[in-house]
Amino acid sequence: LTSPDNLYSKAVHVKNTWGKRCNVLLFASDSYDPSFPTINISVQGGVEHLVDKTLATFQYIYQHHLDDADWFLKADDDTYVILENLRFFLSEEDANEPTMFGSHYMVGSKHGFMSGGAGYVISKEALRKFGVVNSPMCRNVDSFAEDIFWTECMVSSGVRLGDSRDSLGRTRFHCQDVNNSVHKTGPEWTLQHSKYGPNNSVSDCAISFHYISPHMMHTLDYLIYDLKPYGVLNGLC
Repeated sequence: LTSPDNLYSKAVHVKNTWGKRCNVLLFASDSYDPSFPTINISVQGGVEHLVDKTLATFQYIYQHHLDDADWFLKADDDTYVILENLRFFLSEEDANEPTMFGSHYMVGSKHGFMSGGAGYVISKEALRKFGVVNSPMCRNVDSFAEDIFWTECMVSSGVRLGDSRDSLGRTRFHCQDVNNSVHKTGPEWTLQHSKYGPNNSVSDCAISFHYISPHMMHTLDYLIYDLKPYGVLNGLC
């Protein structure tokens, strides 16, 4: 998700870093820009309309791209994703099961929510259920937190909230930047309300980080894909 104001200050850096490793990459904005390109989801801009924006984007994907992928990732224009680690994690999951994965916090509703900033991924069957079930919980609620809303929408549509931790119990999706995630120095609520407790370590096969500046996106691209420490073996995931 992006906006006309962020298109060439933020979204273009997603396009030039991790986004180019997606099988299908879509930028949902408030207006159509064929030069980028973006899809126009015809929703008023502003954080107070994020629920509308998320609903309209997933409706567009359901109508036009349901059969183009097994898994569908929603991310913000300041989220950084390591696609190889996402594919590795999903390789043992079944896209024919209605499932949602992300950074799970137990606050906001009885089911908690998957953080929108960390990015969340839904299976093809979860997207199909969204399009077919038409749950009352999937209808617009103004000024409601987007990620809480979408998690409730998914649960009410019969979608399971999955555990994305690695085999050692370490977290893969993160709603804070790399520094705060590794050192656990983010906002107190992220420590208090994490479903898996405040002391989880970051996985060697981490999937996402949030609040990543354009500059840092290119730095992470270098550190992950170009820097080669001699003799270092891969860790366990």
